[in-house]
Amino acid sequence: MLAVGFDLDLTLADTRDAIAAVYDRLAAETGVFIDIAAVVSRLGPPLELELAHWFPPEHVPEMASRYRAVYEEIAVPRTLPMPGAGAAVDAVRDRGGRVIVVTAKNQHDAEATVRFLDLQVDEVAGGFYAAGKGEALRRFGATAYAGDHVADIDAARAAGARSVAIATGPYDSEALRAYGADIVLPDLRGFPDTLNELINPGSPSRQ
Repeated sequence: MLAVGFDLDLTLADTRDAIAAVYDRLAAETGVFIDIAAVVSRLGPPLELELAHWFPPEHVPEMASRYRAVYEEIAVPRTLPMPGAGAAVDAVRDRGGRVIVVTAKNQHDAEATVRFLDLQVDEVAGGFYAAGKGEALRRFGATAYAGDHVADIDAARAAGARSVAIATGPYDSEALRAYGADIVLPDLRGFPDTLNELINPGSPSRQ
């Protein structure tokens, strides 16, 4: 059976304003300066890695807990679908395939985001990053993984799946192609046309 994994932030979900709002709250509550534009420019890695840019190591766990405590209230209502997200998910399901969301975002907030956007996915696996996503992708039998970060290409490799890189995050098409993505798209609106290539490797792709 066809099974396709998708990253969440900046692949299916436009969380830039949403995440910015949470960091604004943390800055207001703590009095610590946080460069919100810098935060939003490098979405993808685990939360704790970003928080370490702004807080001493001993405060990072507390700040991560506070971030997650307010995320659903503040961020989820500000989240938008990325262009083509719904059609990409539907294209897999229309082929009788399964859709798996595998993300570094924690499980609770990942599920809340998917639910808010009304994305018809079969499974959500939160708390995985880079090659660590391979575990979840293998568990669900994913044959391809779509994401916006070079770490998502690592994830696909770790799972033995084909990588579909979406240039909607911090890396442009050239960088994603140079890193070794199997297929590179400017955004998810071209994803339905890639399914023939994913199902039948060797047919013309949209690189």
